[in-house]
Formats: sequence, structure tokens, C-alpha cells
Amino acid sequence: MPIEPIKSPCIKVCAVDGKTGLCLGCGRTLSEIGSWVKMGADAREQVIAVLPERIARLESMGKR
Repeated sequence: MPIEPIKSPCIKVCAVDGKTGLCLGCGRTLSEIGSWVKMGADAREQVIAVLPERIARLESMGKR
């Protein structure tokens, strides 16, 4: 059985905003990015679920 690649929201725009602590590309925190491959699939899905809200927040602040 082939191993499935780990699902990731990364869009290769890796810059963390100093004020919010969020990546301007994907919306994750540095901690989330650093532990992504160690997280279980459920934990990754929980993070992915909140990313649209975080990205909208970055956009409303004019950061994205």
C-alpha cells in the first residue's frame, strides 16, 4: 500500500507576521509549521479548519 503524502496548506510563501505570529502564506503559526509532520491527521485537519478565518484576519489587516 503506497504511503499518502501529508496534506499541507503550504503555498510556498513563508513569511511570519511579527504582530500576529501567523505565516502570511498559509496562516499557520511557527509552532504548527514546526510540528506539522509529527501531528496526527486529525490535528492537522483541526488546524486547516481555522486557516480561512486566520487568512481573512490577515487580509483585513492589510497584511495579505
